[in-house]
Amino acid sequence: MTLRSFVAAGALAGLVVLASLPSAAVARELPDFTKLVDANAAAVVNISTVQRSSSRSSRPPSRSEELDEFFRRFFPPDGERGMPFARPRSLGSGFVIDRDGYILTNNHVVDGADEIMVRFNDRREIVATLVGSDPRSDLALLKVDAADLQAVRIGRSDSLKVGEWVLAIGSPFGFDYSVTAGIVSAKGRSLPTEQNENYVPFIQTDVAINPGNSGGPLFNLDGEVVGINSQIYSNSGGFMGVSFAIPIDVAMDVVRQLKESGRVARGWLGVVIQEVNRDLAESFGLSRPHGALVTRVLEEGPAAQAGVREGDIIIRFNGQAIDFSSELPHVVGRTPVGRDVDMLVVREGRERTLKVRVGELPDRPGDVSAAPAPAGTTPSRLGMAVEEPSAEVRQRIGIEGGVRVATVEGAAAEAGIREGDIITRLNNQEVSDVAGFTRIAEGLPGGRSVPVLIIRGQVPTFLALRVPE
Repeated sequence: MTLRSFVAAGALAGLVVLASLPSAAVARELPDFTKLVDANAAAVVNISTVQRSSSRSSRPPSRSEELDEFFRRFFPPDGERGMPFARPRSLGSGFVIDRDGYILTNNHVVDGADEIMVRFNDRREIVATLVGSDPRSDLALLKVDAADLQAVRIGRSDSLKVGEWVLAIGSPFGFDYSVTAGIVSAKGRSLPTEQNENYVPFIQTDVAINPGNSGGPLFNLDGEVVGINSQIYSNSGGFMGVSFAIPIDVAMDVVRQLKESGRVARGWLGVVIQEVNRDLAESFGLSRPHGALVTRVLEEGPAAQAGVREGDIIIRFNGQAIDFSSELPHVVGRTPVGRDVDMLVVREGRERTLKVRVGELPDRPGDVSAAPAPAGTTPSRLGMAVEEPSAEVRQRIGIEGGVRVATVEGAAAEAGIREGDIITRLNNQEVSDVAGFTRIAEGLPGGRSVPVLIIRGQVPTFLALRVPE
């Protein structure tokens, strides 16, 4: 070998070594989940149920043609197996939280079940009893008659950081003890329910979660449970990179209350709120959008007794800053019922502190509805004509004054106001009738935005209306 070829070969070998260094470094930085899985697999369980009612389906609804074919191949319908009676069906996952047999899972996993079966990784199957459930947080507490069970270690979800590694163990599509991993994508996500409630600050991850993972544990790298896998965001029914878990801090508070009383009590203010956008922030004199804007104060509620008004913007509650309106229900819901706390609000551009005694969230809030209004209108400079609502309408939506929008154009249309809306406040002033509305409208300064409180259907909402010059 010549000197030149020797040098060239050495240089090439050096490049190979250098090129391999980044891969080796990356491999050393990736976590090893094997010990975590070995230490916790026995504490994770499969949850299945028996539903004897003929009106209930024996397997989940199809999400797509691919999933339908999957279930036809591997989980034939009962009739094809020659089983005339309802059989157990795999619904989800759960995990043992103490050695005495308490198991935590999702409420939707066991909701409506006539019998709940828990299967452990050693293939034992034990019938479980339902200690209690909480549909608002989608949690259920089970109990099996067994002792010396292996339990998970409970961590702190509040200490989780975005970007941190997490791992899930569960039974997607009935494949028991499947392990998937990812990172925490975000914290404090709000996912309103069908009742437009929002009391769980979900952990968002990119851990692969599919039907059957529900109720399973989410671990941190220390082997501690920091969440309960609950929901996925998907257009197809399968995993699309966005999953949500209930924080373990929230779950353990629910567990404590279910053990003590069989029910869950949450803090309650008695207000309806909305987000503050840029236009509303300007109309209320805020330097930037933040806080929870009060659109309705329920009579006899804690907020009403504390002196809260429609149009107040709650920016701090019990020492915690409220940047987004969705954060307020999380904070209030976890505040003990009966506790006196300070609440900082912005009213007419000035901050003031109110003392409020937290009430207990009722089972279901009352409905607010609207109905057709009488004919006859009065024009307004704001691009809308208004009229007096009927006594029936006022009674249904629980107001004494207000006006109904009959026609919309110009500035009102641009603000998002619609025909049929009931206006109860204009520029932070209460609207008592058509004459009062007209008087307020004529006195508005041109060229700036003012807040308008409307009731549409069942929802009170503030809109920012820019007054024409």
